[in-house]
Amino acid sequence: MTEGSEMTEVSDVSEMSMQDKVVVVTGAAGGIGAALAARMAGLGARVVVSDLDGERAHAVAAKLGATLVAGDAASEDGVSALIETVQDEVGPIDVWFANAGVDLGSGLDSPEDAWATSWEVNVMAHVRAARLLVPGWVERGGGRFVSTASAAGLLTMVDAPAYSVTKHGAVAFAEWLSVTYRHKGIHVHAICPQGVQTAMLERAGDLAAVLGRDRVLTPEEVAEATWEAIVEDRFLVLPHPEVADYYRARAADTDAWISGMNRLQQKVESGR
Repeated sequence: MTEGSEMTEVSDVSEMSMQDKVVVVTGAAGGIGAALAARMAGLGARVVVSDLDGERAHAVAAKLGATLVAGDAASEDGVSALIETVQDEVGPIDVWFANAGVDLGSGLDSPEDAWATSWEVNVMAHVRAARLLVPGWVERGGGRFVSTASAAGLLTMVDAPAYSVTKHGAVAFAEWLSVTYRHKGIHVHAICPQGVQTAMLERAGDLAAVLGRDRVLTPEEVAEATWEAIVEDRFLVLPHPEVADYYRARAADTDAWISGMNRLQQKVESGR
């Protein structure tokens, strides 16, 4: 590709608009989901807010002038009902933010139900939505799937096996989706922040200091970083730029990386 053609491609992407696009955000009752919904609404999108917490989601939708479709965005029936309702009441979906997520269990003793729920919400919810949306997007010539993963999906999270494993799964599925459908007009992004000012961070206890080592961001900062990545058509959304360095270090010398993370694990244990 020539220098001139690169400049043209960037210019075309930068002119993209969310005006009147139908955008669905799951897990949008608060935190990153609410911030993503607000950012998209501010860009003129027709936003649909979805969450199991119908009361809080209603407040977000009312504030933004968005459409509320409360329900389970993880189960097969829930995802199907959500998509069908949006298509019937709002219109064909252009952008799907698979934002709903859970952080359950601690250590090797994390119970079976913590693993099962983590798998359903953090991975299968994405698979189920893509399964229903992508064929139509291919037929229409385009669509956008945005997965809220975590830096834990690129690195790992001490003391949180179910979260780490399923967030790796979320990133892997998003990557597979992009590899498979990019040439058919499907754009995919994986949001991978570290510490963000959300209820999840408040529940992190001793791990909050680990998550916030490179600064705790607001949900709005994550939403802005996401929009910038969408405009630039970047797969990885890294609101904390340091994560890129950690990711490269992990790939360059995995044993050294694991040793360093083990030292961090020991530090967390000693602080208990």
